[in-house]
Order: sequence, then C-alpha cells, then structure tokens
Amino acid sequence: MRDGPRMTLQTMLVLKEMLSDPAKRCYGLELCEKTGQPSGTIYPILARLEREFGWIERDKEPAAEHLAQGRRARYYYRLTEQGALRARAALDRAERSRGPAMDPRPATS
Repeated sequence: MRDGPRMTLQTMLVLKEMLSDPAKRCYGLELCEKTGQPSGTIYPILARLEREFGWIERDKEPAAEHLAQGRRARYYYRLTEQGALRARAALDRAERSRGPAMDPRPATS
C-alpha cells in the first residue's frame, strides 16, 4: 500500500475542499459543485481515499432525513484525523513539486 494517492489536480481539489473545514461532513454532489468536477471524477476519488488510504470516513444519512425530503439517502464524507494530517502533508509536497504558480482551485467570480 502506498502512503497516499497520486496527487492529480482533481484529487488536490477534493482534498483542498475537504480541508477547508476538516470536521464538516459533505456529500458527493456538494463536492462536485464546490470543485467544479463531475460525479464520475469525484466518487472514484472518494472511494479510493476511503478504501485504499483510510483518509476519509463515510456515513449514510438517517432515513428520517431523506424520506422527509422525498429523495434518496446521501452518503456523507469527512476526513479522519489522520487523513487530514496526511492530506495536508501530501498537498504541501505536491504544491512544492509543482511550483508556486500552481493553484488547483477554479477561478470564481
């Protein structure tokens, strides 16, 4: 097992967003909106960070929440304590290797 995931731009976007509030639970489509990445990119990253590296944990929302709103259940993702530490270190390494001009966040207006 590797120390961490390959630091693609998409992985960096996900980790930066999750590190903006490491204790916050967020669901996949929320991450899609905030990072500007499609679900076909986000969900595999989340699965890899959970299963291969243990950096995030996932919980399914209680039935009362989604049934009251008439929608399917969401899975919420949150960085583990160790995951947040490792994600910060991995992002620092990736940003140093890419140079100071690299900012993976999409421009917002």
